[in-house]
Amino acid sequence: MQNKPRKVKTSNEPNRGQPVKIQGKRIITNPTRNPRKIDSNPVSVANPTRNPRKIDSNPTRNPRKIDSNPISGNSRQRNSNFSQPSVSTQPIEEDNDLIYGRHPVLSALQNQRNLNRLWITTRLRYDPSFHHFLLQAKENGTVIDEVEPKRLDYLTNGANHQGVAAQIAPYAYIELPDLIEQAKAVTDPVIVVADGITDPHNLGAIIRTAEAIGAQGLVIPQRRASGITSTVMKVAAGALENFAVARVVNLSRALEELKEAGFWIYGTAASGSEPVHTVNFTGPIVLVIGSEGEGLSMLTQRSCDFLVSIPLQGKTPSLNASVAAGMTLYEIYRQRSLNTLHLDKLQKISLKK
Repeated sequence: MQNKPRKVKTSNEPNRGQPVKIQGKRIITNPTRNPRKIDSNPVSVANPTRNPRKIDSNPTRNPRKIDSNPISGNSRQRNSNFSQPSVSTQPIEEDNDLIYGRHPVLSALQNQRNLNRLWITTRLRYDPSFHHFLLQAKENGTVIDEVEPKRLDYLTNGANHQGVAAQIAPYAYIELPDLIEQAKAVTDPVIVVADGITDPHNLGAIIRTAEAIGAQGLVIPQRRASGITSTVMKVAAGALENFAVARVVNLSRALEELKEAGFWIYGTAASGSEPVHTVNFTGPIVLVIGSEGEGLSMLTQRSCDFLVSIPLQGKTPSLNASVAAGMTLYEIYRQRSLNTLHLDKLQKISLKK
């Protein structure tokens, strides 16, 4: 017993079994150990950041936004600064389907595309080429804001907006059977298929070239490929207003459906193919363009009737997808123009004789 004096109770030692003194001791020495006591008295909290329940009760749950506020007032003052942000003051990114520039916006207005909002300068709003279409857009529910050029600079992140920008509604794709029906109304139609084009700039350039050269439509896969975004519309420069695009779930099944409709499938591939200028493009044609990095997938190549390539003389191993599509499309229509009888030229030759 003499070796263990701590186990001997004395009259001066406090009774450790009394719960009242233990509770009072915990409150005085370390008030942060009992979160229920702190929650029950919010006035006595010296450091609210230690209590996660107090932070959750704050409607502004992003602490970085509170720290970035230069006003060092109380928490209610900081919350009032972030509780009602102004949506109109935020710049609109490409993901919000913003198009800008006179030609893309004017093409959208002329074709009565659904526009959610339109920003335009005073000088351009009363321009004869815009004024009539703006009135029609306003009747269709488009909100038109007359703004200064600096406002458009902010909305477009300093891009060349030319005094007008518009927020468009999501693009309305056409069904593949409807695209086939529209295309077959033309003699020897051409439909372009983009196999996994992920760059919206490439897809927009393909659409612009295909529409300009006379193709009837485009088919794109739903997954692992770019859709019709605002960037695609901007690069296409109004071509989408007169060009149909179908989006399919299964590209191989879509190619089989095109075969059954009478189309010949030509795919662009570097290996195992014939030079494009040696191929005789006749009848209804589907031109399949591969992705930027991998080209045509093996499944898509097996669905093609012919594989064609563009002979290259330099050290560059391949071409950009949109460039390859433009060169192949031009070869298709070059051959067809040579086989077309130009009656007006024949009449001039006969008169000279």
